[in-house]
Amino acid sequence: MADTRNADLTFGATDYLVYVAAVNTVMPTAFADPATPWVNAGWITTEGGLFKIEEEQQDVEAAGSLDPIRTLTTKSTKSAQVTFLEGLNPLVRALYDNVPIDSLEPTTDVATYDLPDKPADLRYAFIFDTMDSAKRMRLYMPNGKVTERGDEQPQTTDVMPLQMTFKFYKGASNAAAVKRSLKYGGVDVSAFFPTP
Repeated sequence: MADTRNADLTFGATDYLVYVAAVNTVMPTAFADPATPWVNAGWITTEGGLFKIEEEQQDVEAAGSLDPIRTLTTKSTKSAQVTFLEGLNPLVRALYDNVPIDSLEPTTDVATYDLPDKPADLRYAFIFDTMDSAKRMRLYMPNGKVTERGDEQPQTTDVMPLQMTFKFYKGASNAAAVKRSLKYGGVDVSAFFPTP
């Protein structure tokens, strides 16, 4: 068996970008800079983002066997948690406050809007781009929404971060909830795909 270890395949994010567009906006060509209607959501903390896949399973037990005879996957949830640094960014503010972005358009430098009493089901398409020199990872989600919000704390010792957790759902025409693209950045990975 060949030793396929390669330090060039390690990944240390040097940048982390989040883009937002209307729900079910088509994914741009992999690793092209997203153009209109995609909007960059601004600076993110150095921790980047936390992408999670949570699965729930149920064992099926039967008489005559001490071990389960089958295991069913009953749920698979995909989410991402990101802390944004631009507390006045209209897009970030709209996501956090759960209001349409149009609500934040200023009139003579001021925007005033009501926070919803009942949470609105505002959904968007998202792109999460991570970079390490020429290597790239992209997550595209056609249908997602903010499901959790961290505490908002204006302070004098640092900028006010806004933490949000996004949950992702299948897109139009039953498209996958999450699509991943990888760019190896010129690193030779041919040993992982030997010819028969």
